[in-house]
Amino acid sequence: MAERHLFTVPDDQADVRIDKYLSDVMPDLTRSAVQKIIDDGGVQVGFVIVSKHYKIRPGDRISVKVPETKEPDVLPQDIPLDIRYEDDDLLVVNKPKGMVVHPAPGNPDGTLVNALLYHCKGSLSGINGVARPGIVHRIDKDTSGLLIVAKNDFAHLSLAEQIQAHSFSREYQTVVYGRFQTESGTVDAPIGRHPTDRKKMTVTEKNSRNAVTHFFVTHTYRDFTHLRVQLETGRTHQIRVHMAYIGHPVAGDPVYGPKKVITSLGGQCLHAGHIGFKHPRTRQKIEVDSELPAYFTTFLRGLKDE
Repeated sequence: MAERHLFTVPDDQADVRIDKYLSDVMPDLTRSAVQKIIDDGGVQVGFVIVSKHYKIRPGDRISVKVPETKEPDVLPQDIPLDIRYEDDDLLVVNKPKGMVVHPAPGNPDGTLVNALLYHCKGSLSGINGVARPGIVHRIDKDTSGLLIVAKNDFAHLSLAEQIQAHSFSREYQTVVYGRFQTESGTVDAPIGRHPTDRKKMTVTEKNSRNAVTHFFVTHTYRDFTHLRVQLETGRTHQIRVHMAYIGHPVAGDPVYGPKKVITSLGGQCLHAGHIGFKHPRTRQKIEVDSELPAYFTTFLRGLKDE
């Protein structure tokens, strides 16, 4: 079944081709995918089907009909999982660094979803399609830590609503470059797709969504700082983008960090160590914690104090 998306062009947007505008506000679609939808008559401004050459105007009401994708079969695989909480509605998994959450080009199997299908015998929510069953929120391949998984659509919708309402608490630990003048702070800066590199996100006012990150200093080293970070919103790469934006990129980050990457970390030093939420059925508060993994503690031991 096709999905329909509605957008109203803001006052600060004008004379931009509609295919570019839509690829910016729909980051899951490439520009070529948007162009194909337009060529197939799937985009209307008001009640008029437009071409990809149409230039948007403030106040335009755009309707996008995204066809149902035929996703490849995802096979269950007997991959060990570190499960920190489980019941009939959901489970919380402690994902290791280096594990991809769901199949994608270049990672067709060996993912968390393959493991979940085996463990749950196929009993997972179907809201995100067959390639991402049960996945309510994601963390990057090289970010370790806690991830919540829904076993049915009822649980999925409830958890997604909590995330949307900012009542779903998530706390990370990270090591970033440099030292801070204050013990805590907040980064309130909108995040959107990078204008020239679609694999990256950036702080921008254009075609962006609000993003708020709170941080607290845990320990200061000579060249680095160990932080606790709490997410108020959940944008793609949010912590990594915000830390780089304020001049303290995450150690080991090959995308947003300095060119000379700390390769021994095998990716960004970022761990999702705590999540808290109301159980979808019982409404009881559930909080789950995960200790720092070995790669993180090993890196800390090698740092010199201030």
